[in-house]
Amino acid sequence: MAGALAVPLAVASAGQVGDRGGAVRPPVHGDDKLPSADPALPRSSPRAGAGSAAGAGPLLLGLGLATAARCGPEVSSPDGVEAQTCVLTQGPDTWARTHYRNATGEHLVAALTLMGPGDRTVRTRCSLGGDDEPGTCETPREHTRDAAAYTAVTEFARAGGVGPLLLRSGSNSPMKNGG
Repeated sequence: MAGALAVPLAVASAGQVGDRGGAVRPPVHGDDKLPSADPALPRSSPRAGAGSAAGAGPLLLGLGLATAARCGPEVSSPDGVEAQTCVLTQGPDTWARTHYRNATGEHLVAALTLMGPGDRTVRTRCSLGGDDEPGTCETPREHTRDAAAYTAVTEFARAGGVGPLLLRSGSNSPMKNGG
């Protein structure tokens, strides 16, 4: 998958990423094998694995399969909304997530749309409190074959649709100089 990155655990664990992955089993003393997913362990296990040896299967991040992310730039509005939108892939599943901060002091609405081949779209609406705390909004996961063909966009507006669009954030990469 071109352009995909393995997300560090701190980012990968935000929100609902671990819903389908198992916890990581710490190595037994003297065991030099890397941790592996063990569905019998609780999902809140604080131990995180480093991954797997080359060619030994998918990477593990303490949540099961590694999560790849394609994120657009962090953007902000003069009104106090900050966001970054990503397309995430874990195994056969693809979904969109936006990380946001709403410093407007008002309740806002975010419309997050995951767009794929064949005009396939999944749309989620999230309510954002005006308390200046970071948050996330996610679409449901979709089984996909070509995750690189998916993009996402989030639009932020005042609740009730009153007033102009406050911010639009996309999963696209910023344009490089010279094209």
